[in-house]
Amino acid sequence: MGNLCCTCVDTSNVKVIERFGKFNRMAHPGFNVVCCCTGERVAGGLSMRIQQLDVRCETKTKDNVFVDVVVSVQYQVVRESLYDAFYKLTDSKSQITAYVFDEVRATVPRMGLDDVFTAKEDIAKNVKEELQKSMSAFGFQIINVLVTDIEPAAKVKAAMNEINAAQRLRLAAYEQSEADKVRIVKAAEADAEAKYLAGQGIARQRQAIISGLRESVASFSTEVTDVNSKEVMELLVLTQYFDVLRDIGMSGKSNTVFMDHTPGALGNVSSQIREGFMQAGAAMAPGTQQAMRR
Repeated sequence: MGNLCCTCVDTSNVKVIERFGKFNRMAHPGFNVVCCCTGERVAGGLSMRIQQLDVRCETKTKDNVFVDVVVSVQYQVVRESLYDAFYKLTDSKSQITAYVFDEVRATVPRMGLDDVFTAKEDIAKNVKEELQKSMSAFGFQIINVLVTDIEPAAKVKAAMNEINAAQRLRLAAYEQSEADKVRIVKAAEADAEAKYLAGQGIARQRQAIISGLRESVASFSTEVTDVNSKEVMELLVLTQYFDVLRDIGMSGKSNTVFMDHTPGALGNVSSQIREGFMQAGAAMAPGTQQAMRR
């Protein structure tokens, strides 16, 4: 037993057993005996787990903007190529890093800065294809490649943010002006509709007043034979005049109106109304007067 050694291999790992410096066998997970008397020794080990390597690569774009591209490579040792994975490469991570640098610096300089952000999947696909072709000969399988970060210089990021903010402000100003336009147009339409309806109301009101006056004059002339229609009209207009004064006095929001209402003043009001009707009658055509008498 003094000439025997042992080693324990963890799950998802293998160890390389050499005899006098030459590869002899692989020690798989579990308890393994190493015959020291025959010159065997543990030369090293390999992990069978999926490993991830993050590579940060600085390069420039087609429009001469320097960016840092972070590429995450997920790879695994091929179980059938354990010998190649252990003996063909001194440092697998350095080899993968070199291939990532080469492919990123060959792809990104052909793109503009904006295209780099939108073409992340294309960059990752190109890197994966190149790594797969190169690393498969060394016993490694590339599981996936992801472009996890694209970081331009701080000044470039600030300029991009300012451009984006200016575009959004311009869009907000345009939308605000459109809203104001709609508000003004709708207000104008509402005002026009209100004035139209108010005009219709006034026209109907005047039509009703004329119809009422016509009926009053006809009724008064039928029952009282000593007065003519013009005198009846003067009386009705004077009555309406006093109704207006009453409405003004009853309104709490009306202004103060100073008017002379002595008996002589009332006579003047009546004579002014009479003169107004006489002037209107003289200006009217004979056909119009006949129509009003009807």
